Amino acid sequence: MKKGIHPEYHRCTVTCISCGNTFETGSTLKEIKVDTCANCHPFYTGKQRFVQSDGRVDKFNRKYGIKEGK
Repeated sequence: MKKGIHPEYHRCTVTCISCGNTFETGSTLKEIKVDTCANCHPFYTGKQRFVQSDGRVDKFNRKYGIKEGK
């Protein structure tokens, strides 16, 4: 590696703004703030909700009498 052209790499603290969770990683930045993390994101926590709006799929299901649910 050439000397003097690479940014300084050091330990970095990542902070989630939503839940306050913090963890350490390596980066050229000293601190990183994120909106959501794996601790509070609905996909990773399993609390994901599927909201069906009154759109084309619902209209089709009502038209042909297709019931929702499995």
